[in-house]
Amino acid sequence: MELIQRFFPLPGESFFLFGPRGTGKSTWLGTCTPDAVWVDLLDPETYRTYLSNPERLRQLIDGAPQAERVIIDEVQKAPQLLDVVHQLIEEKRRPIQFILTGSSARKLNRTGVDLLAGRVLLKTLHPFMAAELGPHFELSQALRLGMLPLVLDSDEPEETLKAYVSLYLREEVQTEGLVRNVGNFSRFLETISFSHGAQINLSNIARECHVGRKTAEGFLEILEDLLLGFRIRPFTKRARRQMVQHPKFYYMDAGVFRSIRPKGPLDAPEMIGGTCIEGLVAQHLRAWIAYSKGDCELYFWRTKSGMEVDFILYGEDTFLGVEVKKARSVFPTDIRPLAAFKKDYPEAQVCLLYGGSERLKINGVPCLPCAEFLRLLVPNVQPTEILDTLSLLK
Repeated sequence: MELIQRFFPLPGESFFLFGPRGTGKSTWLGTCTPDAVWVDLLDPETYRTYLSNPERLRQLIDGAPQAERVIIDEVQKAPQLLDVVHQLIEEKRRPIQFILTGSSARKLNRTGVDLLAGRVLLKTLHPFMAAELGPHFELSQALRLGMLPLVLDSDEPEETLKAYVSLYLREEVQTEGLVRNVGNFSRFLETISFSHGAQINLSNIARECHVGRKTAEGFLEILEDLLLGFRIRPFTKRARRQMVQHPKFYYMDAGVFRSIRPKGPLDAPEMIGGTCIEGLVAQHLRAWIAYSKGDCELYFWRTKSGMEVDFILYGEDTFLGVEVKKARSVFPTDIRPLAAFKKDYPEAQVCLLYGGSERLKINGVPCLPCAEFLRLLVPNVQPTEILDTLSLLK
């Protein structure tokens, strides 16, 4: 695949760049910062050198007086380097932009991120967005393979995807000693895949995995620290009904979810496909929020009676309810949750994304092909502007 221009804007200040493995952090940095001094901690010799002697970083920078940027790749492998970075930033001997990449935040959560708080920005690189791929984006392929650059750029994407989670288990979980029993954690990854796009019941998950609830909770935190999954909270602001309190879970990429989810006679393809397309929209909305200016957050809305809207985008300039359906047809009954949400929040806009190919409007609710919406979703353009441009809000 040709080099894809990413939406991620290069900050002018020093920053952490987090992102799951395979999202293209190194490729993107190599393209936009070709003259940077680079410390690659995935290289075994480099790793051993800086682990035993973090002050080597100061010597490296002193030996490159013209360097304006320093990249430390996979910095979580040697968090001691952050002490040196902190000192160099405080000394202000010369203007240097530090770019600290990581595919796991676990070792940094209580050390480096806190240490450098206020001195460096926190940024995240996500899998491809449909609009980044442009004509290369196909909804059916995205639901099958996901949107990870590592996978889509592979000559054998199916095999790369199958090996992806094993890479994490081997190089992050096992090598770093994050869990005592890798087999239990591997079983947890499969079990929680049945909660993809659903509210999390940790007691049930723990029972299925034959581990304690606290162990399951720890596994979930590790999964999030490794950036493989995320939770979204229920929207309860000014609630007029009894609302659920438990968050929903998603794997960070539709292809990763599909590769982990066990398949058998009791797993209907349409059931997996429905949660898969919902997860694909979720990962796009997260990327849109991360790359856009503003303070928008992602929620879902669900009453205790079972009425649910998949996603709520809420921020200073954004208030949008989004329902996602894989079906190629839309019926008035599909609109009911959005109508209920709109009744409770008349200030909000609502829309439905579905697997068909026509733009519809049913009972005043815009219904848009999911693929078309994702292709038009770009940073700093409000999703409501997409609907407005297509004359679906008039």
